[in-house]
Amino acid sequence: MTNTRADALEILRTLVGAPEADFHEGQFEAIATLVDERRRALVVQRTGWGKSAVYFVATLLLRRQGAGPTLLVSPLLALMRDQVEAAARAGVRAVAINSANPHEWGDVLGKLERDEVDVLLVSPERLNNPRFRDEQLPSLVKRTGLLVVDEAHCISDWGHDFRPDYRRLRDLIAEMPTGVPVLATTATANSRVVTDVAEQLESAGHTEVVTIRGPLARASLRLGVLRLPDAGARLAWLLTHLGDLPGSGIIYALTVSAADDTARLLREAGHEVQAYTGRTDAGDREGLEQALKNNSVKALVATSALGMGFDKPDLGFVIHLGAPSSPVAYYQQVGRAGRAAMIDGRRASADVLLLPGDEDEAIWQYFATSSMPDEARATAVLDELAFNGAPLSTPALEARVNLKRSPLELLLKVLDVDGAVQRVAGGWIATGQPWVYDAERYARIAAARIAEQNSMLEYERTTACRMEFLQRALDDATAVPCGRCDNCAAAAGQPAWYPTDIRQEATGQASQSLNRVGVVLEPRAQWPTGADQLGVPVKGKIAPSDRVEPGRALARLTDLGWGGTLRNLFAAGAPDAPASPALIDACIRVLAQWDWDERPAAVVAMPSRRRPQLVDSVARALSDVGRLPYLGALELRNGGPSGEPGGNSAYRLSSVWDRFEAAPELVTALQSYTGRPVLLVDDLADSRWTITVAGRVLRSAGASAVLPFTLAIQA
Repeated sequence: MTNTRADALEILRTLVGAPEADFHEGQFEAIATLVDERRRALVVQRTGWGKSAVYFVATLLLRRQGAGPTLLVSPLLALMRDQVEAAARAGVRAVAINSANPHEWGDVLGKLERDEVDVLLVSPERLNNPRFRDEQLPSLVKRTGLLVVDEAHCISDWGHDFRPDYRRLRDLIAEMPTGVPVLATTATANSRVVTDVAEQLESAGHTEVVTIRGPLARASLRLGVLRLPDAGARLAWLLTHLGDLPGSGIIYALTVSAADDTARLLREAGHEVQAYTGRTDAGDREGLEQALKNNSVKALVATSALGMGFDKPDLGFVIHLGAPSSPVAYYQQVGRAGRAAMIDGRRASADVLLLPGDEDEAIWQYFATSSMPDEARATAVLDELAFNGAPLSTPALEARVNLKRSPLELLLKVLDVDGAVQRVAGGWIATGQPWVYDAERYARIAAARIAEQNSMLEYERTTACRMEFLQRALDDATAVPCGRCDNCAAAAGQPAWYPTDIRQEATGQASQSLNRVGVVLEPRAQWPTGADQLGVPVKGKIAPSDRVEPGRALARLTDLGWGGTLRNLFAAGAPDAPASPALIDACIRVLAQWDWDERPAAVVAMPSRRRPQLVDSVARALSDVGRLPYLGALELRNGGPSGEPGGNSAYRLSSVWDRFEAAPELVTALQSYTGRPVLLVDDLADSRWTITVAGRVLRSAGASAVLPFTLAIQA
């Protein structure tokens, strides 16, 4: 045994707390590549194989040789927390700099200066923080003993979880001094991603990247697909069988609303579950993760926000309410389960069941298109930055271009890694470097996404082994039938491993939950920054005399229950028609539950260009049932609202400002109800500026309050 192997094995056994532990196939090969050969390596191994052991062991060996600290780029806070804890078990001094611990940054930098840090974990976003990038990163690069890029599939356009910030790692890798080893790791990469990442690891003066790739089969997982007729049946199945699933686990949903609704339903039925989404407060996420690790909850109902890096070796099950958009993304999520080799002296196992929905493809399409940069908007951003000359903050830039904050931030990241803009103190500047929209590249990516979606549909329909299918989707040449999934059971003449029955009581509970109506429609309280630059003479807080009251909507478009009906109603090309009796009944129930301070005295409708029959029918029905006079609709001015839905607040306000008026007969009618509230009916609330401006018109015409009601909220 070489000295390196003996020393590495000693560290490994300390890390895992097992004196008899030995390396998995490929682990020491990766360590030796980094420590003895000082080369660059790409490790593609299944979740739970021990990729973190490679870089922790290599770090300590390199530190013993006098190397500087390891710089570990990690994409998620949950992953960082687990990595810091794992490092401590091996005697590795690991610290993190991220958005959750700014109060610790001073101490971390002090420890780095005193050489008291073995591993520094940073997010890819931190690499572009002006102060960190300009003041700390250059000296850190000079001292770095090992660069590690975790979840390296994020570097690639073809990776299932591509992130623009990861693309700038190519420049960081190229800046690494000669002789500094680089390690990239991932559990989810097909051959195209592997080739792409390997090419990005290579730079002048470095030999070919060593790629260490192992089999991706998960012997502990038992896969299955159960297609049920609708969302109600899927929830009823959960209510019937959640308590029978082994241990604790994760229930994945495709949207925040679906996760929240499912968690609420299961809690009401007595199950210990909590929702975990991108909207969950960062401080609460750690507590929820720990609750799952401690088996204090039966499940977390999560979006993809709980994914890479969450480590609970004995996770008992993963259920999907709706399918991810590719087999690769699905493999990554189910990889949270079954990571332990043994549990209580027996072979570890975990159940993985997909409950696909008819709405999955529409949700895939939304997320696929929202992540793609738009040429016209990119040009507008570059023009504004070039014209301004001085740095512009993101809020200031948002007021000048017709983009909401999230897509604007994503676009700026893309332009940044393309070299067209740069983040500096005070905001963003244009670099002056030529930038051309790469239409061919984005067309290729879009085509690849469609192919992945079709492959996911094929996974759902296949009668062959499901684990073998996932392995082949990741180009794993070792793929063979697993003998455990539902299709392997069927081939052997055995029933599927999961139950298919649903209790009648559960069906009723699910139906009742999905039939729940009413979402608060929060009023706007502040005029958007930059509205005055677009010819709208307002700024600051909206005067109380101009505001609408908190309103109500039947549902969000993303809700599990009425959301499906409303999505169909508002789908592109759907004909305008009066509301159905069921829809009217649901709206009436919303009003019956509305705890307003004063009952409205009359009903007014919004003037709808797209769905006049729908809006008019709802307004008249609420008027009839509530025995409230229907005063008609507001009228359009100056051609009505301009532009299309979408865009940021300042532009949305500008498009509806001064576009509505109360006709003389409506003003006369309102005068009969001066000092009384009015119910304002519309079809869809998105930015809420239409409701805000229309409410202001009604307030000025004499209404003491305006109570907005819409069928749907775009959320």
